[in-house]
Amino acid sequence: MTQTISAIATAHGIGSIAIIRISGDKALSIAKKLTNREDFSPRYATLTNVYNIKQELIDEAIVIYFNAPFSFTAEDVIEIQCHGGFIVAQSILKATISLGARVANPGEFSKRAFFNGRIDLSEAEAIAQLIEAKSEDAAKILALQMKGSLKEYIEKIRDDIIHILAYSEVSIDYAEEDLPQDLVLQIQDKLHELKKSLDDTLVASKAREGLMQGFKVAIIGKPNVGKSSLLNALLNYNRAIVSDIAGTTRDTIEEQVKIGTHLIRIVDTAGIREASDEIERIGIERSLEAIEQSDIVVALFDSSREFDSEDSQIITLLDSHAKSKKVIYVKNKVDLEQKFLHENINFDLELNSKQSVSSLIDVLKNIMDRTNSSEELMLISQRQISAVENTLQNIDEAFEPLQNQELEIFSFHLNEAVKEMASITRPFENDEMLDKMFGSFCLGK
Repeated sequence: MTQTISAIATAHGIGSIAIIRISGDKALSIAKKLTNREDFSPRYATLTNVYNIKQELIDEAIVIYFNAPFSFTAEDVIEIQCHGGFIVAQSILKATISLGARVANPGEFSKRAFFNGRIDLSEAEAIAQLIEAKSEDAAKILALQMKGSLKEYIEKIRDDIIHILAYSEVSIDYAEEDLPQDLVLQIQDKLHELKKSLDDTLVASKAREGLMQGFKVAIIGKPNVGKSSLLNALLNYNRAIVSDIAGTTRDTIEEQVKIGTHLIRIVDTAGIREASDEIERIGIERSLEAIEQSDIVVALFDSSREFDSEDSQIITLLDSHAKSKKVIYVKNKVDLEQKFLHENINFDLELNSKQSVSSLIDVLKNIMDRTNSSEELMLISQRQISAVENTLQNIDEAFEPLQNQELEIFSFHLNEAVKEMASITRPFENDEMLDKMFGSFCLGK
């Protein structure tokens, strides 16, 4: 990481301001050459002209110098705030390259911050996800993790495991000595305590995945129950074609809408029934996939039509997902003559989707709000979840050899648990994993 890197740190497009970020040993000298200035005071904003290598004026911009190690990357960093637009920012970036920098790879600024000890992996992932946060609640959780809340929790768990491991390692060194039985019981109690803490964190994190990725809501029902009308009402514009002809919606339609503080993805699905042709069959298969991938299912039933085998098929499908999905049962078209009778359905709502869906919006908002507690820790990536799952597996497998005084095997499992926990914050090796993770970051971050 001896090369100086440069990139546009703001989104591409036209805006009032664009930011070019430079990091590395040559950052300050490049800034001096760009501006024809002799010096910059650290952390002071300096309004100055910016020139290319031909001494042609590019823009009047604000330049801020962050001296090492007091910067995001812990290297010398220059940030140039110029007028937004395609040409100006690109011209300044091109000038930095001509003066000795190179274009940064995606995530390379954060990667340098990690290798220079400025952040750990949990903080890096929080930064990346904060940029794409789908709710205000998610942003609050990620802001806490950027400040090291998850790191502190992980390091405490890791230290507790190492403390237990020390007793085992000492006993291995003195092979003739078994662990005292009261010490074995203390270690078992401590392992149970760690296991419960990790289990609680894992369950809470999985239950709140929608908070990070954006909740996905699938609208399902048989043909012509008003699914497309409901989607249009939630979006407040006519996104889906509405028709009395059964099977009008042949494919899933996905749109985003903000409800409360949450940005959610709503999926209108093809009516579920016995398909009349191949195209409809494919659409129904995609409807079933949408249910599998959703966090919340809105099950729509037509109150103006009698209960039939297609409704029964929907209920059977919902029963199979009752434990894994939150299902909202909605009776639609309540303004028409009521013919739908089924004693085993307890409807959460009754509405006319062509008039008002405010009651459904309130229910969705309450469900999503209940998933959040910004004071709780949570794992924010599949990588972190997998590491905790592997840790739990190793703790489970350590109980039996501990009881049998097979301390080498016991120590092996605890060592594996320590490595898994360390991988969340600062793994000992595996450059390929690091390259892959930081490569998913934004350019300029």
